[in-house]
Amino acid sequence: MKLFRLYRRTCAAVLLVSLLALCACSAPAAERTAADPPAAETPPEESAAPQKIEPKGKVYYSYFDTVSYVYDYAGDSAERFDDRSAEVSHILEEYHQLFDIYHEYSGVVNLCTINKKAGDEPLETDEKLIDFLLYAREMYYKTDGEMNVMLGAVLRLWHDCREAAENDPANAAIPTDEQLADAAGHVDISLLEIDAEKHTVRISDPEASIDVGALGKGYATERAAEYLEREGAYGYVLNIGGNIRCIGTRPDGSGWVTGIRDPDENADDFACRIRISDTACVTSGVYERYFTVGQQRYHHIIDRDTLYPAAYFSSLTIITRDSGLADALSTALFCMPPEDGMRIAQELGAEVLWIFPNGEQRSTPGFENLIIEKNNS
Repeated sequence: MKLFRLYRRTCAAVLLVSLLALCACSAPAAERTAADPPAAETPPEESAAPQKIEPKGKVYYSYFDTVSYVYDYAGDSAERFDDRSAEVSHILEEYHQLFDIYHEYSGVVNLCTINKKAGDEPLETDEKLIDFLLYAREMYYKTDGEMNVMLGAVLRLWHDCREAAENDPANAAIPTDEQLADAAGHVDISLLEIDAEKHTVRISDPEASIDVGALGKGYATERAAEYLEREGAYGYVLNIGGNIRCIGTRPDGSGWVTGIRDPDENADDFACRIRISDTACVTSGVYERYFTVGQQRYHHIIDRDTLYPAAYFSSLTIITRDSGLADALSTALFCMPPEDGMRIAQELGAEVLWIFPNGEQRSTPGFENLIIEKNNS
């Protein structure tokens, strides 16, 4: 069973335009060096720069049920890039194991272990997992409860129905209202008990469970970015399953161009293109992880108020410097009216692009300033 299938972000949702060719590559190994990663877009007036820096890239296939890319555009030596990308890989692996809700690992008390022991005594675990769960609880309150890692009981029902539909489409079904109502009785954030001093975690309700698919990948990405910043890296880009995190900017100061996918399946272009630097960019959309019952599609982003897939938008993109916050908000704001989302975005310093089912685009003023090309068709 795959990790984080409940709230997966699509790798195709937000991609650096300059990296599309590399993203299309495949490799059998868990790690490979990008043989010739193309350079980022260069404005015409900069194309005649006297010194061309060839970017370097590595690809990893083992973390968070997705593909992870590490790029250097600043011209680090091959040895330094190898060392830095290896440490990024190590950080991602560590958090991958801690956040895994489907598998346990020798010597690791992770979320799978904690979920299995729900209702039992507190479990001592890694300080990194304690810090993450404290952050997750903080995000719950900052998003008016929409980003709730204790929603696992409800998400499990939808996950199981989606897996069953993939295996037997003719008999696809959704959870019953009775099942959902029962599961909703086991999602209160107070069921998560954390003792930071003793490094222990306990789920007090044996029917409750943690699911961090809406936050875990972005949080781990930010920890990797923090490492690169401590190392003095500048001009690096992380693309962890579509979660983009830019460290600094390109050496010429122009930033990177990112295409935001048009959620309309019939569209043949991006909804818009933006230029970003030293920030994170995360998109949630209805088009990647879904299943069909009859003629109705059911996507993976579940609204805690209705217990059904959120129906406000087709796509929502967050721009903010912290990748963990961007990940959390891309789910939370997807499940609330744009007016509420605008308020929370302003409070937390995030820029947002909302794309509605009818194709309408709405954005915060700061996001609008990042757009360099917009497709209004």
